[in-house]
Amino acid sequence: MGAKVLERFPAGAPRGSWPAEEYAARRRAEGEPATVVMDLNSDAFLVVVPTGDEE
Repeated sequence: MGAKVLERFPAGAPRGSWPAEEYAARRRAEGEPATVVMDLNSDAFLVVVPTGDEE
């Protein structure tokens, strides 16, 4: 199973600010199963939705 990246947010947001979580919450309110994951290689939070296998 794969995932599609909807948005990318730098990990250095100001203290108390959660832009990736807020964005994902808005997508979930619209019916998309968005989650936040950390991309350690780029030091960023990614908002992703699952995709089906396209083999």
